[in-house]
Amino acid sequence: MHAQLSQRYRVLLVDDHPIVRQGVASLLRQEEDMEICAEAESGPEALEALRTHNPSVIIVDISLRGSDGLELTKAIRGLCKIPILIMSMHDEAIYAERALRAGANGYIMKQEVAHQIVDALRCVIAGDTYVSASVRQSLLREFVRKGRTAASGSIDSLSDRELEVLRLIGEGQGTGQIAEVLNLSPRTIETYRAHIKDKMCISGSSELLRFAIQWVAAESVGHNIL
Repeated sequence: MHAQLSQRYRVLLVDDHPIVRQGVASLLRQEEDMEICAEAESGPEALEALRTHNPSVIIVDISLRGSDGLELTKAIRGLCKIPILIMSMHDEAIYAERALRAGANGYIMKQEVAHQIVDALRCVIAGDTYVSASVRQSLLREFVRKGRTAASGSIDSLSDRELEVLRLIGEGQGTGQIAEVLNLSPRTIETYRAHIKDKMCISGSSELLRFAIQWVAAESVGHNIL
């Protein structure tokens, strides 16, 4: 199937779940022209691996240890043009377009079957963009109505950082913990919380907490780790 087996693609895998990394490594070992050249659990580790291992392509999860995959994608894109595939358990309807805007070349859900993950990886290596058929339709509809901003009260109205703060709130982390995870000041996190409440038409902190918990729970339904 692969005409040029002399070309080996070096994959940098960035995910904070060891089981996921093992699964992807096992999957790629079946591909004669692919190999895992390095693994990382966080943004700083990924950037160091990028400098030292010279990967051909990078697979990045959105939720990383102490960092955010979208911010890491932006940082990588600021350094080089290496293809990036986001592979995550998070809802593609919310995150796929954000990932592409951040500079990723593709987005795939972790629960997709093995051959689709390999196909997605080959797609971005070839210089193309990979998203599911449903996301392509969504992006087409957005293109048709371009110029419209996200409506107030919609998750789509949140910035990438606001969405990350909302997710961390829903995972039970307080302002101080979120500030530490994102390497920001508590005052900055409070500002993000205020923006989220304004955009989502939420009146108080307790309502914000309930909304965040419900959103994280609903987003996780049906999403299984690879």
